[in-house]
Amino acid sequence: MAQTSTVIPEALLKHEASLLSDWVAKQGKTGPELHKAAREFLGAFREGAQSGSLDSIDGAAWEHAREVLTDFSIEQSRQGVSAVEVATFILSLKEPLFALLQRLYSQQPEIVAREVWNATRAIDQFALHTTSVALKTREELIARQQSEMLELSTPVVKLWDGVLALPLIGTLDSERTQVVMENLLEEIVRSGAGVAIIDITGVPTVDTLVAQHLLKTVAAARLMGAECIISGIRPQIAATIVHLGVDLGDVTTKATLADAFRIALYRNGLQVTARAARNGGAPEPARG
Repeated sequence: MAQTSTVIPEALLKHEASLLSDWVAKQGKTGPELHKAAREFLGAFREGAQSGSLDSIDGAAWEHAREVLTDFSIEQSRQGVSAVEVATFILSLKEPLFALLQRLYSQQPEIVAREVWNATRAIDQFALHTTSVALKTREELIARQQSEMLELSTPVVKLWDGVLALPLIGTLDSERTQVVMENLLEEIVRSGAGVAIIDITGVPTVDTLVAQHLLKTVAAARLMGAECIISGIRPQIAATIVHLGVDLGDVTTKATLADAFRIALYRNGLQVTARAARNGGAPEPARG
């Protein structure tokens, strides 16, 4: 695309300091990051307008300006600034720039009209660029936080030597199942446990898909040499599983985690017994 004739680079070169001051003042807030980004963008904007077309900011001439806004948008988004606020940063340049053009070329209204249009096209495109970068950054941040929450929401707990517990809370979908299996298998390998209890007391509903996810986890654990017990089978969940015709095969299921733990200890050759109280049945006094 042919370069658009414009007086904007000359205006910026001669009045960049005053324009920068007016632009930063329009932000309504101050800070070294904001001032630095505004200064760097004005310089890059002048460079781009000198060698590139104001019709499109996609060319090589605008690469520096795009990089400045990309870095600024990413940093602001990571700090919790919304995409609208990030876009407002660049859009707020319009008023002080238009005022500068009006002041410099007040006797030549055709130049003012042309340059206001040129500047509007370029600034609007940069605003869209910042919005796109900010939204992408926010999506990546949310995805990373969701992944971290999945890791935190699927802890593998060592109940006893050779016995692990995996308490599940909330909906069990395909993505979470993958995290569950990975965490459980890693802990089985690390600890050498032979029994793993998958407790679904905190899972609100069990449908065919959830049951399949559980069976996949059980199968994966068996391949690693560990047997699984599913606990937390409430009456309504048992009825649902039967109604759906889901075959849990030879998977041991228990109503409570305590019952499952008792079975796990038994499989490891252990059992829990009550200790005889001393002093004629009275509780043993605490030792200071």
